[in-house]
Amino acid sequence: MAAVTAAVGLTLAACGQVQDSSSPGGTAAAATTVETLFGAVEVPANPQRVVALGWSDAEAALALGVQPIAVSDWLAFGGKGVGPWAADLFTSTPTILPTLELNYEQISALNPDLILNTRSDNTKEKFDELSRIAPTVSAPPGVTVQYGTTWEQQATQVAAALGRKEQGAALVADVNGAFAAAKAADPGFAGRTVGVGAFFSDSYGAYVQGDPRVDFLESLGFTNAPQIKSQAAGGSFYVSLARENIEQLSADLTILFPIGGDASPLKTDPVLNQIPAARAGHLLILEDPTLINAFSSGSTPGTRYAIDHAVPLIAATI
Repeated sequence: MAAVTAAVGLTLAACGQVQDSSSPGGTAAAATTVETLFGAVEVPANPQRVVALGWSDAEAALALGVQPIAVSDWLAFGGKGVGPWAADLFTSTPTILPTLELNYEQISALNPDLILNTRSDNTKEKFDELSRIAPTVSAPPGVTVQYGTTWEQQATQVAAALGRKEQGAALVADVNGAFAAAKAADPGFAGRTVGVGAFFSDSYGAYVQGDPRVDFLESLGFTNAPQIKSQAAGGSFYVSLARENIEQLSADLTILFPIGGDASPLKTDPVLNQIPAARAGHLLILEDPTLINAFSSGSTPGTRYAIDHAVPLIAATI
């Protein structure tokens, strides 16, 4: 977080507003056009009332020194709706909004001048409805997987919308530098296969390319296990697995974590613990809720936290 804070270098304003209404050169800031999945969107200069709806959009804005007035709490953090690596960047508690089922009346009542929805289900109908309320910045062009906007795309898209492209580029460079350092320190990651899955409501599932967790590991040099990758279809980031098929998660490295519970069922599952990766000692079960959420966040500060705290566990397991 120290690197992120240094890269931001901005004074945060109270009540979710940005106090600086001019560009770094002292001239009046201009409106900007942002290219999105649904076409070009014109965003007013220096938006003051930002609503962050997309997965980790609030953290992306906070890392750039902008405090949203309302956020969707996708990972059920509670409190201010963002991870502990970003919560201190808020000076006041934002309004917490629903995630999957948007309340358009509530959003409209907030009188936003910008809506961020860069990591979402990419529904055109939602985009159109939100655009009637305020300029809405969705995923960038070319994103075909639901919630498939990468941390780098999100940082770049949000920075463009907020008129802070240089600061966004600095954050991206910081995270890419951390990935490069981790790869250099652990060259054995390169070319190894990885299966990433979750356990929820007594069911297993696997993540595929386009999901931030798989993107994270591929940025370290791993490749998504082909038996999982081949099942990706229909723009989905997740494949459900029957218990008798969880051997498909086995790879040079297998990472699993619980959603909405502790890791005890994973540790004691006789089927899981007999897959080849487990027998070889290459099964990593994440237990720390903060690390699990950082690994899943897909934001620049969350990804930076995950690099610092997950990579040592991965290196020890591989």
